[in-house]
Amino acid sequence: MSGHFLVTGGSRGIGAAIVRAASRAGHEVSFTYRRDADAATRLVTECGPRVHAIEADVSDTTMAGTVVDTAARSGGEVTVLVNNAGITGPLGDFLTVTEPQLREVFDVNVFGLWSMTAAAVRYWHQHALQGVVINIGSIAATTGAPGEYVGYAASKAAVDAITRGLGRELAPDIRVVGIAPGTTDTEIHAAAGDPGRPRRVADRIPLRRVAAVEEIAAAVMFAAGENASYLTATTINVAGGL
Repeated sequence: MSGHFLVTGGSRGIGAAIVRAASRAGHEVSFTYRRDADAATRLVTECGPRVHAIEADVSDTTMAGTVVDTAARSGGEVTVLVNNAGITGPLGDFLTVTEPQLREVFDVNVFGLWSMTAAAVRYWHQHALQGVVINIGSIAATTGAPGEYVGYAASKAAVDAITRGLGRELAPDIRVVGIAPGTTDTEIHAAAGDPGRPRRVADRIPLRRVAAVEEIAAAVMFAAGENASYLTATTINVAGGL
């Protein structure tokens, strides 16, 4: 059964892999991007006319309703929201992280996710629709990421709590499922200031490698699909055994 996925932060990395996977599965897909218009355009060109790019910064919580409405106008009724947009902030120990840096992480990872979810839920309630929310968390929520990005880990722990609480509150019409990747081969590490991190941490992972973006996208597609119809208020770790 086809639907319409709205993916935040969909122009690169895990987000782009989710866009590609949903498009290949026959879904309409809308995705947001913040700055990289060239990457967004390339992805739309690659995936075809059923994929739509929306320029939006999820940390601007006033835009969430507009994003959902724009997606619905472009591709029809939104059925799945994937809260993928996220940042780590700079790598460093606890005392090197400034309060503005921590607030930026929470603005994107927690408040941006919260506002996008609220906008989607209002949309589904208004139109008497069922829906699925997929929250991209992180295994850092359980490891704490000491010496690297404890603030990021804290933001993702909040995402896990939101997933549990909303999954129970919004049932049975709306499912809420978390996907918690482990270290994944994306540009997020370079953005945090450590492009070599995936190679450095691979030996700590029981499977002895980091994830490919396609493996995270596959878990998202499962969680959003009919085979996961009895799954809600829980987070699936996709972390190589961590």
